Amino acid sequence: MADSTFIKELLLERRSHVLDALAETPDANERTFIDQVIVSRGGRPGNLLGILQVVQNHNPRSYLSLETLRYIADKTETQLSQLFSVATFYAFFNLEPQGENTVCICRGTACHTRGSRELLESLLLELGLGQQEDLSGGSADKLALTTPDGRFTVRTVACFGQCALAPVVEINHSICGHVNEHTLQRQLRELEREIK
Repeated sequence: MADSTFIKELLLERRSHVLDALAETPDANERTFIDQVIVSRGGRPGNLLGILQVVQNHNPRSYLSLETLRYIADKTETQLSQLFSVATFYAFFNLEPQGENTVCICRGTACHTRGSRELLESLLLELGLGQQEDLSGGSADKLALTTPDGRFTVRTVACFGQCALAPVVEINHSICGHVNEHTLQRQLRELEREIK
């Protein structure tokens, strides 16, 4: 229960940042790129997922703004509510700017029992995104927090499907198994050195 309260407080705190990000309008170059993606993927089954993924990957901050979603909805003649539903259902779509580096912690049963909550607590403390007592108890489903400097985004997922490697952490799309606080801190230090 404490996790849900903590997450709600963080979401409210960051609401203005999210609203600003969602309101970002695609410029002429971005609209041209989106038009080309829609034309190249038009008429294919499941084309909406592919369009959203390519457009998100093209964005330097790896996210889909509300105005971008509106533009895609208009151009594909898809209801905005349907597009928003797709973008919020799949965990790989982001509706707010992401950090330069992404650290994603699995919160599945195997990872939870092997210490993923402690890894999450440690990581949030290390990056200045939360305090240990804020995450005591429960799970932290659908957590996505970005450091104020935009260097790191911390996310959680329900399960990576790599239970034999628990606890599992994905760092910049690379799966790491049997992670402990020491190895996670070492990975963070390496990322920080690369950024400088």
